[in-house]
Amino acid sequence: MNAESAARPKEHEGITPDRLLHTAGDEVTAEDLALASGRDLTPENIEWARRRLAERGRAAIEEQLP
Repeated sequence: MNAESAARPKEHEGITPDRLLHTAGDEVTAEDLALASGRDLTPENIEWARRRLAERGRAAIEEQLP
């Protein structure tokens, strides 16, 4: 490794892998939705998230993610 290659960041350094960005295949919980929505995990927010998941299904969390 030379000084030039040590100074350059790795090609994918700092990039979040898709497997961490997308929820496909994983069960989405009310807590996941509350956190993805920027809400604290309070009983009220968890209940909001449960209702939202019941109404919209997986789309509820996908709408929150980039």
